[in-house]
Amino acid sequence: MRKFIITAFIAATGTFAANAQNPATPPAENPNQADIKFEKETHDFGTIPQGTPVTYTFKYKNTGKEPLIVTNASPSCGCTASDYSKDPIKPGGEGYVKATYNAASPGEFTKTITVLSNAKRSSVTLFLKGNVKVADAAPAGTSPAATPQH
Repeated sequence: MRKFIITAFIAATGTFAANAQNPATPPAENPNQADIKFEKETHDFGTIPQGTPVTYTFKYKNTGKEPLIVTNASPSCGCTASDYSKDPIKPGGEGYVKATYNAASPGEFTKTITVLSNAKRSSVTLFLKGNVKVADAAPAGTSPAATPQH
């Protein structure tokens, strides 16, 4: 009888532990949670000259009922820099994510900025794209060595 009680206790403990680690129902969604809505999530610069950095500011609105807090805006590579609204955005308020691409390499590009926040959609990916045109060579006879010194 003693072995049966110990075995039953171990089985019950294992069942409770398994259920505690794998809840049957997901946590309830907060209907008041902050939410982020960007005016647009992709910006196309078109054709830009090589060596000329370009900047675009993505604007967003908090469409939820609690303050929106952006915790990071992370570019996909070192050729892109970002800045963003650091203060909490009240419901109905607006914020920004500013992205600058350095345009050092010629050719088409697509770069991303991953925005993390406490919104219902906690991760949003923004896109910058365009085509960097090779810088024009200096016209013949205008190099510093060809210019006469007075």
